[in-house]
Amino acid sequence: MLFLRNTFMTVYKARVYPNYWDIMALLFVFTVFGLLAWDARQMAIPYELGQVIPITLNPHALPIYALRTVVRMLIALVFSLLFTFIFGTWAAKSPRAERIIIPVIDVLQSVPILGFLSIAIVGFIELFPGSLLGPECAAIFVIFTSQAWNMALGFYQTMRSVPSELKEAAHMFHLSAWQRFWRIEVPFSLPGLLWNMMMSMSAGWFFVVAAEAISVSNQQIALPGMGSYIALAIKSADLRAIAYAIITMFVVILLYDQILFRPLVAWAEKFRSEQVAGEHEAQSWMISLFRRTRLMRYLGQQFTRLADAFVNIRVFRSKPRIYMETIPTKNYEKLMTVFGYVSWVALTTAAIIFLTNFIIQSIPLRSVVHVFLLGLITALRVFVMVILCTFVWVPIGVWIGLRPNVARIAQPVAQFLAAFPANFLYPLVVILIVAYHLNPEIWLTPLMILGAQWYVLFNVVAGSSLLPKDLLQVVDNLGVNRWLRWRRLILPGIFPYVITGAITAAGGAWNASIVAEVVYWGNQKLSATGLGAYISQYTTVGDFTHIALGIGMMCLLVLFFNRIIWRPLYAYAENHFQLE
Repeated sequence: MLFLRNTFMTVYKARVYPNYWDIMALLFVFTVFGLLAWDARQMAIPYELGQVIPITLNPHALPIYALRTVVRMLIALVFSLLFTFIFGTWAAKSPRAERIIIPVIDVLQSVPILGFLSIAIVGFIELFPGSLLGPECAAIFVIFTSQAWNMALGFYQTMRSVPSELKEAAHMFHLSAWQRFWRIEVPFSLPGLLWNMMMSMSAGWFFVVAAEAISVSNQQIALPGMGSYIALAIKSADLRAIAYAIITMFVVILLYDQILFRPLVAWAEKFRSEQVAGEHEAQSWMISLFRRTRLMRYLGQQFTRLADAFVNIRVFRSKPRIYMETIPTKNYEKLMTVFGYVSWVALTTAAIIFLTNFIIQSIPLRSVVHVFLLGLITALRVFVMVILCTFVWVPIGVWIGLRPNVARIAQPVAQFLAAFPANFLYPLVVILIVAYHLNPEIWLTPLMILGAQWYVLFNVVAGSSLLPKDLLQVVDNLGVNRWLRWRRLILPGIFPYVITGAITAAGGAWNASIVAEVVYWGNQKLSATGLGAYISQYTTVGDFTHIALGIGMMCLLVLFFNRIIWRPLYAYAENHFQLE
């Protein structure tokens, strides 16, 4: 209240009065805040474990369900952004932190959301007893796990690609690490970060069914939202309800694209490090509306001053350093490095010994070998799908990324296709497979990549948009043929982004295997041989021993393939294809 009073007094003294556009902007802002406040109140209503929350297939309930789901996803996106800024930056700045954070993210992005959910739901229900806030926080946490890893990896990769001339400029102006982060590194990373935020929202839609239809202690908790609606529609085999959900999804994606992402893309144009004649800035009707206001623009200027004060805060300014390196200091740093390695190896060894002992005592060796073979089958599916998607989406992504006018048109289309839950297509696939007597082992495989393929496209588009325009113009002026242009400039320039997209797509495909290798439509069930089907099978019956074995095997396989394939490729790209 004090802040509002001070703001009002400041506006009154400045004699800034609203115009007609201010009225429209204020109505829009108050409407958004009113809906968010209403949803926050619904999240904290009383709830006891075992209480049934009714879910209806009536289309009139879809706007409320869509609002509840979108708010959960936006809250998860905020926490994902905070996670990205902390750990993505830390990994990019500190080689020692990088050796721990990146492998941990590799493991976490391979852990199925069912594994996170089974752990999170009990903890959050105990944390908020007698309130729906417990299941709500568990759903938000699960959505967070589908968003954060992609954003952190993409931001980490972009932070390491900041041009050396920008770093030298920051050093010349004596910017502190805090100022350099907000003035140079974040603005430079904004294009890639925005595309990865869009992709993360899309990933959240893919897993929203599992996030909102929660199972705990053999009881079902169905939170009001689009995920619960879709789950009920699939269980009831109601094609009409699926059609209503598709229409609602189209409207929802269009709305948050226009209200959130399109203004962010247009706002990020001011941070472009280079301008080329003939390029048109991205437009947003919302930014145009606020630019025509009087009062809101004045308030925006005040908030800009607050943001500048936040960036220039005295506490985070660097102090003069005396560069006096002594032998004891170097020895201390070496000792701390060795201590960190020893601690990491000790913890990893202890975890492996504990899991091995648990598996030996609880599960026969034959079952472990069987699960390992199932993991290899799923791995083969993942690699085949990722390779095919890379060959398809790299040329398309480069074509979009090099043409800002095309990107402005393709971005909402790609975002809608990416945000469109692939689960909607599963019933149609089941019907076609049954009708034409197709082999589920083959035709269920593409379902694994339907949601994850967009990681490749969005990362390639982000990488292509960061290619230096002066180099592209030089290549065009010299009349370099198309293949040589690709081989010498485009492919080397986007190769780190392709690898980042492939890593996250592979992780998403591993995660999606749980819902793609076993699909339902009413009473019909189709399954394919693989580790995802194994985990899904024992999750249904509640066998936690076999669930732990399946999730542990998946984590080990993903970590193994990342170590021997993806990380060496990424290191090669980083060392050989720096556009400096």
